[in-house]
Amino acid sequence: MASTLYATLPELKAARKITAEDDDQALTQALTAACRQIDRKTGRPPGAFALDDNATARTFGVVGRTTVDGLLLVDDIGDIADLVVESGTGSAWSPVTGYDTGPDNALATGQPITTLIAPPGGYWAGPRVRVTARWGWPAVPDEISRAALLLANRLYMRKDSPGGVVGSAEWGAVRLSRWDPDVEELVGPYVLPGFA
Repeated sequence: MASTLYATLPELKAARKITAEDDDQALTQALTAACRQIDRKTGRPPGAFALDDNATARTFGVVGRTTVDGLLLVDDIGDIADLVVESGTGSAWSPVTGYDTGPDNALATGQPITTLIAPPGGYWAGPRVRVTARWGWPAVPDEISRAALLLANRLYMRKDSPGGVVGSAEWGAVRLSRWDPDVEELVGPYVLPGFA
């Protein structure tokens, strides 16, 4: 199974200039929590920015996930080598041919496939579409990796400020903000839009 972390423990330790293994468990917990926080902030399932090792099936209802022009919104697909699309319900599935993927050139530019374009005729034949694919992004975006390191460092350092207040002889007591503005800036472009 692919790692669902967006940075590695050695990267976090290098950023903190830590060589000992004393805090590996605490650092790993902070990194895991940071990655899950990024998932929640961007509206994605856990580990969504990492590419799955193997193709697995996910089912999507056509109603509510299809645009007027026949685009079916799907979870992020990071590799189409094993892509299989079927239409139907329950145990009756039929292969779908003639569909296309979008956005254009997504994988070539390091972006995931996020839509399936209906086959000729402009609609999906069944109430549900089952997609087998390698889910995730082709590679973890640099901004997401950096945000994970920044946030993990912040979470790790919270052990020294359990009340959310850090002190300095130079500045006095300072209250930590709820969300790091640099992390917010890094993950902002990856937040999925909501539907009303």
